[in-house]
Amino acid sequence: MAALDALKGWTSAQKHVVVASYLGWTLDAFDFFLMVFVIRDVAHAFGVGKDDVAWALTLTLMLRPVGAFVFGRLADRFGRRPVLMADVALYSLLGFATAFAPNLIVFLAIRAAFGIAMGGEWGIGASLTMETIRPESRGFVSGLLQSGYPTGYLLASLVYRNLYDHFGAWTGFAAWRGMFLVGILPALLILYIRRHVPESPGWSAEHAKTGTVLNVLKKHWQLALYAILLMTAFNFFSHGTQDIYPTFLQVQHKFDTRTTGNITVLYNIGAILGGLTFGLISQSLGRRRTIIVAALLSIPVSYLWAFSQTAALLAAGAFLMQFFVQGAWGVVPAHLNELSPPDARGTFPGTVYQLGNFIASYNAVLQTKIGIASGENYSLALMSVAIAAALAIAVLTALGREAREADMTVRAASP
Repeated sequence: MAALDALKGWTSAQKHVVVASYLGWTLDAFDFFLMVFVIRDVAHAFGVGKDDVAWALTLTLMLRPVGAFVFGRLADRFGRRPVLMADVALYSLLGFATAFAPNLIVFLAIRAAFGIAMGGEWGIGASLTMETIRPESRGFVSGLLQSGYPTGYLLASLVYRNLYDHFGAWTGFAAWRGMFLVGILPALLILYIRRHVPESPGWSAEHAKTGTVLNVLKKHWQLALYAILLMTAFNFFSHGTQDIYPTFLQVQHKFDTRTTGNITVLYNIGAILGGLTFGLISQSLGRRRTIIVAALLSIPVSYLWAFSQTAALLAAGAFLMQFFVQGAWGVVPAHLNELSPPDARGTFPGTVYQLGNFIASYNAVLQTKIGIASGENYSLALMSVAIAAALAIAVLTALGREAREADMTVRAASP
């Protein structure tokens, strides 16, 4: 019944906004997760170590706060819709440009620039969506919106599983370069946004003139600090369980393209289901309680996920792990936007989210180094990060507050 109630009474404009924001995050994540499948092959192509290439993931995450701040400020000043289109165009072009990198330095520079573009999408899409939909739909839509992230990972998994071994013959490029050529496809989303998506009812030209984000952050510095710490734990939780898992399957377990692809497809289906399930539950159970439950439930399955020896058990563990990881994440778009000051909702959620990403950005390099030092054994690196992050999320969430009833269609008052 709760799901049906959340889906009732939507206007055409609300439906288009949700679809566009969901696809924007899906395709952004798709371009990002193409990278996790090719670390080994890029290292071989450039004659460097896997940990050297893993810096591409770290740089992408490190630069995301820059994009969140810059594009968020532009969205607060000029509107959510036009800035969202510009951001989609930029991350699509940079994803495509990765295919033409002649050496590791250029490769890393392009992925760093991609991080700026990637950082802008989440905050704009989440604020546009949460300001547009009805309050009683926020829990379900929060889970749907955040499930775009594992959906993007799922699409990248399918491309890797089904097309990777054919890219060389089809494109004349190395297979890993062919993967990134596909990164131009998200640019088609711009046409949909331009045709169907209206501006947010929570934004107006008058709203754009009400103060600066620095004033807002100064006024709400305690909230900002808390949100950054919480999102740091969340980003260790997601990236610590996702980014090197394909490498773990390829290198430690010697699985081929198809087996690795199958397992990643399965655990991303679990992630999507988890985000939708816990996002919906949060509408009645509460944002904080739902996050805590999902985070703590990941701990008992971490051994199955990291230390199993067969493909079947690893797949089962990975499905359950991502069900709970993205279950906790499914509450974040609603929770973070509800907590945010209305004066800077285009900037605040995305910026604190991506600053958390910045702090957690060393994760891929850290886990890769631990795995290499352990003789290509990544199990301990995976499990230790996952459990520590889950506990940190539970504690920080319990210490915070909740604002489920916040009215996000109210514009800031003129000074």
